Amino acid sequence: MADTTILLIGCGKMGGALLAGWLDRGMSPTKIYVVEPAPVAQKDVALVKEFAALPKGLKPDVVVFAVKPQALDEIAPAYKSYAQSGAVTLSIAAGKTIAVFERHLGASSAIVRTMPNTPAAVGRGITVACANPHVSAAQRAVCQSLLEAVGEVAWVDDEALLDPVTAVSGSGPAYVFLLIECLAEAGVAAGLSAELAQRLARATVIGSGELARLSDEDAAQLRKNVTSPGGTTAAALDVLMGKDGLAELMKRAVAAATRRSRELAG
Repeated sequence: MADTTILLIGCGKMGGALLAGWLDRGMSPTKIYVVEPAPVAQKDVALVKEFAALPKGLKPDVVVFAVKPQALDEIAPAYKSYAQSGAVTLSIAAGKTIAVFERHLGASSAIVRTMPNTPAAVGRGITVACANPHVSAAQRAVCQSLLEAVGEVAWVDDEALLDPVTAVSGSGPAYVFLLIECLAEAGVAAGLSAELAQRLARATVIGSGELARLSDEDAAQLRKNVTSPGGTTAAALDVLMGKDGLAELMKRAVAAATRRSRELAG
């Protein structure tokens, strides 16, 4: 990675999280070029507002597209020469397929499409990646290292799996935030003050997530560990795990998000 030159296109929330992660890991700012018209917090990297302002003769090893999906078709063609010169393209543009990049950059271009999620902003994200056949083992390893700067990384061979990945982990943080909302509202309905209910709900979800992260036991066993037969937790789980309960709702929710992901990609 010390000799890897990175060109980051777009430095919003996700691009900014990646950039901060790379610098925190000790990557030299002199090896990073950023194209972003808006102000960027990191002042020690080479920053330009548009493609035309990039140094002549720049030969990046990785070109990272962190732009809004709706802007990609207009922006991507300018970077075709880098792809044709051997750079691997790493995309975090949600919903934009490998075929879209091949159309803009060339059919023989090395493309890695990814689906990150918003906990990347605090270094606790998970990103799922899919590479086309033109990505070499070395390029895949470089992309893995770059993505690990903001959390875990998994790979799939079938690009179609990025639709359910989007539904589970890409959209998943919203489901967790909704759980906090609903748990707090239920606490208020049971007589707690809004402030205390919100504090309890937030701390409980955060603490439970950390326990799950650190434990060798799976989620089902962790749930059983909290549940005494005939106790208060069991009474609540009889509702949540009953017919048309949380499991069925979550399956329907993920299925709906998966369908929508396919529609948007199409």
